[in-house]
Amino acid sequence: MNGDVARLANTALSKLRAYDPGHDLPALREQYGERLVELGSNETSLGASPRVAQAIAAALPEIYRYPDPKGGALKRALAAQLDVDPVQIALGNGSHELLMLIAQCFADAKTSVVYSQYGFAVFAIGTAAAGAQAICVPALPADHVDAPLGHDLDAMAAAVRPDTRLLYVANPNNPTGTWFDDAALDRFLAGLPAHVVVVVDEAYAEYVTEPGTSSAVRLLRRGCARHDNLIVTRTFSKAYALAGLRVGYAVGSADAIAVIERLRESFNVNSLALVAAEAALADTAHARRIRDETASEREWLAARLRARGLRVFPSQTNFLLVDFARDAREVEAQLFSHAVVVRPMAGYGLPTCLRISVGTRGESERLLEALA
Repeated sequence: MNGDVARLANTALSKLRAYDPGHDLPALREQYGERLVELGSNETSLGASPRVAQAIAAALPEIYRYPDPKGGALKRALAAQLDVDPVQIALGNGSHELLMLIAQCFADAKTSVVYSQYGFAVFAIGTAAAGAQAICVPALPADHVDAPLGHDLDAMAAAVRPDTRLLYVANPNNPTGTWFDDAALDRFLAGLPAHVVVVVDEAYAEYVTEPGTSSAVRLLRRGCARHDNLIVTRTFSKAYALAGLRVGYAVGSADAIAVIERLRESFNVNSLALVAAEAALADTAHARRIRDETASEREWLAARLRARGLRVFPSQTNFLLVDFARDAREVEAQLFSHAVVVRPMAGYGLPTCLRISVGTRGESERLLEALA
């Protein structure tokens, strides 16, 4: 039996391309060993809390059993820290899975989805996978004083149509590092119609040090006015340094989370990831250390890159977007030849830019040496 099986894919899937992870990092680790400096994936070089390894070791004897399908212990720990009810939380295999699930739950071929230019790539992927019409709103101009290349919230609100069912924003945003404060978010939400589900992706929220900028979860806490159409997604992959275990969570109204739970795969978060995330969450001192040291190293690296005449965009994350004012592929190749891996931004429509993760001081010095 012969035939082109790819032609049998559904209409939405036929428009998608497989995710491109960039360089083959496992192969590079074998090739370069300890020489390799990985600054392309926004991981936390400071590592996870020591409590994580202890929790995993304690859970290993039970590895033959299925994990808790509801993730009850982790949900209760999150609920206590966030001041929400456990029924307001859904767990995912990273926030990536949850962002995709939300699109499948609330969008389809008869609806539209609004997101920003230079927004997180998964927003567009989730929209396409749901078969919905994408409304990509131009970002703020590069010379904008407060948020160059950031979300234009007024334009996004104006882009909402009667058929819009979903709107994605990221705060702070990947790959630009830009952010908006609580007052701006409150005004934005107040101007949106009730038929739009608003997703605020906060993968980098733990790194924020800017006054007046907190988490949208504050609008979902016990005793707050109802925000039934608001969902906040977060992850343990970044500030909690659990990227290899893939744990994310969504916070929303009980009704919104109940819809997500209908489609969520059973046992989508493994048992080791569940206990590791709970242990990481409990070590608040380690989380503060990562935030403070990252902020310090971010400013140190940004200052030295600017001293070389490069444009470094403001950031409240653990990475910097750097404009080299020429084809950045040449710069990336030069860094790669010195075993330093960064992330090219041509796929986002920023061909002169590279996204550089904030690593340890030693890793940043290796980067600067390679640039020289």
